[in-house]
Amino acid sequence: MLNTHTQCRLGEANTHTLPLRLLKSWENEAVVYDAASGYTHYLKPLTLVLYQTCRDHPGYTFAELADALAIRLGVAATPQLHELTEETLNSLRKIGLLESA
Repeated sequence: MLNTHTQCRLGEANTHTLPLRLLKSWENEAVVYDAASGYTHYLKPLTLVLYQTCRDHPGYTFAELADALAIRLGVAATPQLHELTEETLNSLRKIGLLESA
């Protein structure tokens, strides 16, 4: 079931030291090093666009996020895209790159 009231926010941690996350991108893919966990995560194109949209617009609701994602990817905002967006948000939360809802 889609959580239509979700807002996307980047995961937070102590910001008094080095940057929490380092992002290195190549065209439409990227890796993110999470200094807090010590893990490096590969972001495929859809995941990268979603992560960047959340970073740039942390207060977006799910509907706003799905619409922005469709525009940036140049696709229609179909129910399948909404489902994929929700799955990708959950994946980003699971690995700690976004806050849990």
